[in-house]
Order: sequence, then C-alpha cells, then structure tokens
Amino acid sequence: MQTLNIGFDAKRAFFNRSGLGNYSRNTINLLQKYFPEHNYYLYSPKSSNELFNFEDKKFTIRTKNDKFTPSSYWRSFSLSNIIKSDNIQIFHGLSNELPFTISKSKAKSIVTIHDLIFLRYPELYKNIDRKIYNYKFRKSCENATKIIAISNQTKSDIIEYFKIPETKIEVVYQTCNSSFYNKQNSAELKSVREKYNLPSNYILYVGTIEKRKNLLNIIKAINNYNINIPLIAVGRKTKYYNEIENYINKNNIINKLQILSGVENSELPSIYQMAEMLVYPSTFEGFGLPIIEALFSGIPVITSKGGCFSEAGGEGAIYVDPINIDEIGNAINSVLNNKELKDSLIENGKLQIKNFDEKIVTQKLMRVYEGV
Repeated sequence: MQTLNIGFDAKRAFFNRSGLGNYSRNTINLLQKYFPEHNYYLYSPKSSNELFNFEDKKFTIRTKNDKFTPSSYWRSFSLSNIIKSDNIQIFHGLSNELPFTISKSKAKSIVTIHDLIFLRYPELYKNIDRKIYNYKFRKSCENATKIIAISNQTKSDIIEYFKIPETKIEVVYQTCNSSFYNKQNSAELKSVREKYNLPSNYILYVGTIEKRKNLLNIIKAINNYNINIPLIAVGRKTKYYNEIENYINKNNIINKLQILSGVENSELPSIYQMAEMLVYPSTFEGFGLPIIEALFSGIPVITSKGGCFSEAGGEGAIYVDPINIDEIGNAINSVLNNKELKDSLIENGKLQIKNFDEKIVTQKLMRVYEGV
C-alpha cells in the first residue's frame, strides 16, 4: 500500500482536556502506532505538549505563523491552502468540523461527528451556539467525502437532522485510553485513594455535572434507598450543581457526595478500579465513553435505556429509566447485594470490550481512509 499524507485538525488534541481532546489524541496516537508507514500532519493555530506529547512521535506540526489572522479564520479558511501545499491526501476533522473551503485543498476529507445533542435537546443550548453548531456541523457533513459517526445513534441523527445519505456515513467506535487496559498496582491505588481521600467503598459517576446527566437522580436514589455507600463524582461543575447542593443541604446528606475536579487522566483508571460500580443515567449521549472505561476497569455499569448506551454497555450493564429514581435505586442495591449478578455483569463486560479493542477500531478507521 502506498504511503499516505494524512492531516488532522489537531486544535483539541493540543488544548482540550476531556471528550473531544481525548478522542483526538487517542485517534492520532493509535494511527501512528499501528500504521507508522504513513506521514501524519497536525494542524492547529498553536501547539502545546502539555496534554499531547508529540515530541517523540513522527508528526509534522503546522501552526499559524502570523499574529494578525484570527485563529477561527485560519482554521475555517486559510488552512485549505496549507493542506494543499503539504500534498495532504486525506484530511480528518476530528471534532465535528472541516474548513469551509476544504474542497480547494484537493484532499479527500473525513469528519467525525460525535453527537447532535444541540438539535435533539435545543433547550440546553444558547440560541447563538445552536446556530453556529448547526451551520458548522451541517456544512462539514455536506462537504466531507466521508462522515464517521461514533455510534449508530449518531449516524441515525445525522440522517434525520441533516438528510445525509446513509451510504456516506461509517460507524467507527472510539476506544478509551490504553491506561485503562491494565490493573493498577497497589501502590498506585493507595496513592490515588490517599490523594483524594476516597472511602473504602464508593459508587462512581464520571462526566460533566450538568442537568442532562442526571447526577441529582443518583443522589436521590442513594438517599431514598438508604444506601450507605457514598457517591464519588468526577467532573466539572456547572450551574446545575446548585440544585444538587440545595438537595444535599435540605436532606442533611453532605457525606453522601464527594466531587472531584481537576483529576488527571492518569489517575482515572485507579478511581474506576476501586469503585463498586459506575452509575451513568444520562438522558442522551453520542457515545458514552465512561461506560467503556468502566467495562475496561472491570466494574459493573448502571446506565440509561435506549440510544447509544446499549451499544456501549452490551450485556455488561443494567439499563434504567434515567429519570426514575426507584429504578436507579433498585439497580444500585441489586449490584451491591447480589454477588452473582455483579460477577455476571463483570464477565459480560469483558466480552463487550472486545468491540472496542484499539487495534480493531484503528484498522476500521484506516479502511475508511483507504476507501476514499
């Protein structure tokens, strides 16, 4: 097979600590790991090795070399000429976007669409943000040679909202960071437990603390069902946290919840592996990466019915109505009190994660590249 020049919009790989950044870094690193024969170009208005250590990799970095062009203009318009001059054959927009003038670059273009939550739940977004996202995402889908959806749920949404032909879309799952693949040693577990003052047993939630994720419903279930194990929530607070705080204070259960912010990615596997289970009753997601991280960590999952959640969790999860407190409470108690059920979920999870093996996922992505 010929050597390809493959380019990426790498802004979020360099600067985004969570979702889109993790996807971008994992994708680029895995392609370089399994297909080192190709040339990889990373395009970003500026670069940093704080989150993405590219210095020991064979990447070519292209950044904005003048201080007058706005970064947004550079990514949307100027970039196409640079892609063309680098003789890029495939350009991959990793985070829902492509340059508006990508056709001028002569490269085949691929865009990954993660979710269309702003269309499915418009009330969660400001009007101006919805308009910007709608324009950028729609244009990217229309202009792309091929679209990658990270789940069948996202594929269905692209077809429904943007009227894109199904044949233009490929579903390629994402995987989690390889740090989740191995058991952490006792010293690492002890270090993380002491750093965050974690209790000996806890229920885990991972994700932004926002209304759509229904963290308050987990707390209500723990309170209503007199569950004596606290909830550890790893994620960034939003104004929704005020509702949670009011409930906790009103019910005098401040000891039932501990929020961890600013957790390093390298510490997450330990936090998962020491948990009794992950509870993730989100209303809607494009994929639900915490489910995969939990399954790789060998713990049971309680998550929502429908959507992408069963794609991620398979038989390794219990599915509940995310707004039904009783279902959440009963599911938590079932995992805590039924060892046979818990062991079964863990074993099923080990089978499920084969769908998200990094080599299989990366090979499928490369087949998409070769296909265009």
